[in-house]
Amino acid sequence: MYTEIEQQSLDIDWFFTGNNEIAFVASAGGKLPETIAELGEKNGILSSYFRNLPEISDVIINPELKSILPDVNETYLSDFINMAKKGIYAFDKTVLNNFLDSNYHLVVSPKNPLKLKDLSPNVIEVILKAQFNNELKDMKQINVFKFNE
Repeated sequence: MYTEIEQQSLDIDWFFTGNNEIAFVASAGGKLPETIAELGEKNGILSSYFRNLPEISDVIINPELKSILPDVNETYLSDFINMAKKGIYAFDKTVLNNFLDSNYHLVVSPKNPLKLKDLSPNVIEVILKAQFNNELKDMKQINVFKFNE
């Protein structure tokens, strides 16, 4: 389990599903949804698994990103693009330095999304603990405290 101090002090990579597709979120020191905080060490397994997948997709940078973060540059985008090339939607925390703010924005989308059915069974078992009941392709922003509602 991730403690509240770990959540506040670390940029934790975590993952969720939305109607059979996969999303990556960079926590940027934000409070995690309870289901993710409880995963603790298992979340690291997901991160390792997804980071080691091959690239399968071209990417689309969120056209609204410049209005959210005016100073976007290649350094900022690189990790999000890397995840999207693996077929994973990539989100980032919108308001930094506010632990309790639960809003995130889409940074990069894959043109060819990875599907839940393409994952190994042990990864599916873990990632199903964090689900949104929405199509990821339609999500430009998320409130992470609306998981499993």
